[in-house]
Amino acid sequence: MNNSIIAPEEKSAVIPWEERSQGCSDIMWRSGRNPVIPRNLIPVSNSIFNSAVVPFRDGYAGVFRCDDKKRDMRLHFGKSRDGIAWEIEPHPIVFEAEDEEIGRFQYAYDPRVCWLEDRYYITWCNGYHGPTIAIGYTYDFKSCCLLENAFLPYNRNGVLFPRRINGKFAMLSRPSDTGHTRFGDIFYSESPDMIYWGRHRFVMGPAGDGWQSTKIGAGPVPIETAEGWLLIYHGVLSSCNGFVYSAGAALLDLEKPWKVIHRTAPYILSPQTLYECVGDVSNVVFPCAALHDKATGRIAVYYGAADTVTCLAYTRMDWLLEFIKANSII
Repeated sequence: MNNSIIAPEEKSAVIPWEERSQGCSDIMWRSGRNPVIPRNLIPVSNSIFNSAVVPFRDGYAGVFRCDDKKRDMRLHFGKSRDGIAWEIEPHPIVFEAEDEEIGRFQYAYDPRVCWLEDRYYITWCNGYHGPTIAIGYTYDFKSCCLLENAFLPYNRNGVLFPRRINGKFAMLSRPSDTGHTRFGDIFYSESPDMIYWGRHRFVMGPAGDGWQSTKIGAGPVPIETAEGWLLIYHGVLSSCNGFVYSAGAALLDLEKPWKVIHRTAPYILSPQTLYECVGDVSNVVFPCAALHDKATGRIAVYYGAADTVTCLAYTRMDWLLEFIKANSII
């Protein structure tokens, strides 16, 4: 293990938090500071959204989707002391690849970051002859080593579990197509080495006629609880005005995560504010990261809004678990 690395569970920084306002009964509530990251925080950006944040040293670090003013999709490192005010690097991440072929990709978007064993793994949608799942790792959020793509095209929403399951690395993903996918189920895969992935298992697909009826995809890195893996995910409704992206939550079996224990029938967050409904892509709430304070049960969720800005929402672990169980379609 790199001795300069402090495991997230060993650090003591306070996660961003705002209490639920009086009179509000929502299971997840928005930050009054939203959007916490504007679209133009760095001079080159057209938009900054669908980004991942983790505890790092005495604050936080992250990997941010920054679509530039050419509308190229790129990933940038960023750091913050409090998880609210961010300094994002003006230049995209330069990935170090042992094989030059793997380093030749067309785009990179929608990252997730997962602390796993001794390093921070980054997964993202990678343009290698179509969208697929790339994997890299960093120790310092200054450089990143690029591993092999996990899957053949076409795939999106690759999300690692934060520990090995039955001795294997584990990941959720959503097989897709070349374009703006009109279908999508979540699958589970495992690997002995982060290179070769197999033993694919179906987890869950779209449900009902409402907010999650067209497609779904994993959101933040799952959080381990005594009752199962807490998975916050996005679901899509096909409306007469296009896609609408909302968020829900599920509990997965701890040792067989392809088995769904509970899953919310209602959404926990949907596009309702101006910054969620109006932007480069209207009507989008897209969660990509969640901070959990075990001592207090507080959860802070970072989500992209309208494919334009980055926002925060909050909930409490005990409240959310009870909500999932009380409102489950399973």
